[in-house]
Amino acid sequence: MKKLLVLVLAVMISLPVCGLAAEKKKDPLAAWKPKFDPSGAEYTYILSNISHPVIEGVAVGYRIRDKVWEKTNGKIYVDYRPLKQLGGEKDVIAKLKLGAVQGMLSSSVVAANVADRLGIVNLPYVVDTFDKLDTFRNDPALWEPFATAAESKGISVVDVTGYGHYGWASTTPVKSIEDAKGVNFRIAEAPVNTDAYKAWGLKFTVMPWGDVPQALQTGVITGLDHTAIVCNITKKFTIAKSFTELNYAQGLFVHLVNKRWLNKLPEDLRTTFLEVIKEESAKTRQLTRKQHDAQIAAAKEAGVEFYTLPDAEIAKLKEMAEPVLKKWGEKIGPDYLATVRSTLDK
Repeated sequence: MKKLLVLVLAVMISLPVCGLAAEKKKDPLAAWKPKFDPSGAEYTYILSNISHPVIEGVAVGYRIRDKVWEKTNGKIYVDYRPLKQLGGEKDVIAKLKLGAVQGMLSSSVVAANVADRLGIVNLPYVVDTFDKLDTFRNDPALWEPFATAAESKGISVVDVTGYGHYGWASTTPVKSIEDAKGVNFRIAEAPVNTDAYKAWGLKFTVMPWGDVPQALQTGVITGLDHTAIVCNITKKFTIAKSFTELNYAQGLFVHLVNKRWLNKLPEDLRTTFLEVIKEESAKTRQLTRKQHDAQIAAAKEAGVEFYTLPDAEIAKLKEMAEPVLKKWGEKIGPDYLATVRSTLDK
C-alpha cells in the first residue's frame, strides 16, 4: 500500500511538469502546416526567412507554397522555413550561394551585403512610400537592374514584399533631430544604415535582432530603427512607448533564388513558379499596407505615442543624407540611382 501511494504521488507531481514540457514544445508554426502530402514532389524549393509569418511580408512564403503546389499539380514543393530555422541571414546567404538553400526572403538591410545595388531600397528617402515601392517594382527600367544585381553571385532577385515604413521607436519622445541625438539607436548589421546614421550625427549601436529585447530592457539601447508593424507585433512597444514616423525607407523582404536551381527547372514549371511568386508578392504588398494601418491603430490604442518631425527637420535629414546617396551612387551606378530618384519623385 505504501508503494502504491508513493507511485500515485509521483504520477500526480509529474503531470504538471509533463504539461509544462508539452506547452514549451508547442509548435509555433502549427497553423501553417501544409494541407497536402509533399512527399511526391519532383522538385523541392527550400525557402528561408528569419521572421514570424504573423507579418504579412513573411506569411507570403506559405501562400507561395500552396499556390505553387496547386499550379504545378504537386510537382514543386516550397519547403518554407521562417523563424530563423536555417540560421541567421548572413549564414543563409552563404548556403544560398552554394545551393544548399534554394531561396531566401532576405531583409532589405542585409540584402546589400549580397550586391551593392540592392542597397538602393535602403537609401534615405528614395523608395520611401508604398506607392513608390509599387512604381519601383512595376517599372522595368527601375526593376530590371535591381533584379539582376546579384546574378554574378549566382542569385536572382525575383520579387519583394515588405514590413512597413522605417521610423524610430524610443523610450523617450523624439520630436526633433535634437531629441534624437539623446537616443542610442539599435540599427541592423547593414552598411547603408551605418552610413546614414553617421551622416545624421546620431548615436547608434549595430546589433543582431536577437539581442534587442535584453538590450532594450537594460537600457543598453534606448531606441530602435525599425517599422511600426514589427515593433508592435514583437512587443517592443511595451518598453519603447514612443514612435517617430520618419518614413525614410520601406522595410522589405527581397526574394532571392539560387540561379542554378531555377535554371534546372523545366521551362513550363519555371514560368509557373515565377508567375506565382509575382502574383502572391503583389497581393502581399497590398496586405502590408493594411497591416501597417492596423498595427499603428492597435499600438495607439495600447498607449503608444506617435510623432512626426516638422517638414523643415525632414528636409534637413534629406540634406544631411546627400553624401550617403552620392557614395552609394558610385557603388550602385550613378545613372541608375538618378533614374530611380527622378522617376519616383514625379
